[in-house]
Amino acid sequence: MKVLGLTGSWGTGKTTVARMFKRLGANIIDADKIAHCLIRPHSAVYRQIVSVFGKRFTKPGSPSIDRKKLARAAFANKVLLKKLNKIMHPAIILGIKLELKKNRSKLVVLDAPLLIETGLDSITDKLIVVSLDKAEQLKRLKRKTGLSSKDIKRRISSQLPLGTKIKKADFVIDNNGTKKNTYQQVKAVCKKLNEDTT
Repeated sequence: MKVLGLTGSWGTGKTTVARMFKRLGANIIDADKIAHCLIRPHSAVYRQIVSVFGKRFTKPGSPSIDRKKLARAAFANKVLLKKLNKIMHPAIILGIKLELKKNRSKLVVLDAPLLIETGLDSITDKLIVVSLDKAEQLKRLKRKTGLSSKDIKRRISSQLPLGTKIKKADFVIDNNGTKKNTYQQVKAVCKKLNEDTT
């Protein structure tokens, strides 16, 4: 089994690239999906979040956590973000390791925004970073999230700079062009990996 770490900066197009790897036969482990499952009502992680942050971050008339509201508050306050990461990161890492143990595919893509920041790159065979120009990244995130430039930049700055991630990468996928162009790059990575194992 070969494990590829897939990361980038927020909004550079990791999810799109992950779907392309899936089309080519890879099994995807999505750190964000694991995080969403972990905060389901009354789970251990959910109880920790409510205990630390209070019920003001649950949805009106529902026990579910309002993820957007919680994210807005955490990214606006470094102390809150640190507390949230302390709860979430160990649980996400454990979830990923359990998924890897169950996996039977020859190629696994670990899609994680904080792959390097959490040290998960140490369990991958190769590191892939999705890159995008800052102006285009900002434009896409504004369109997708409706957040202000200030809020978007604050969230991006909470991650390692994209340039630092690129320096650590075995492969860089340039997502500035068309989807067809990005797909060609993903196919080239898969071809190179197949050549390396034969």
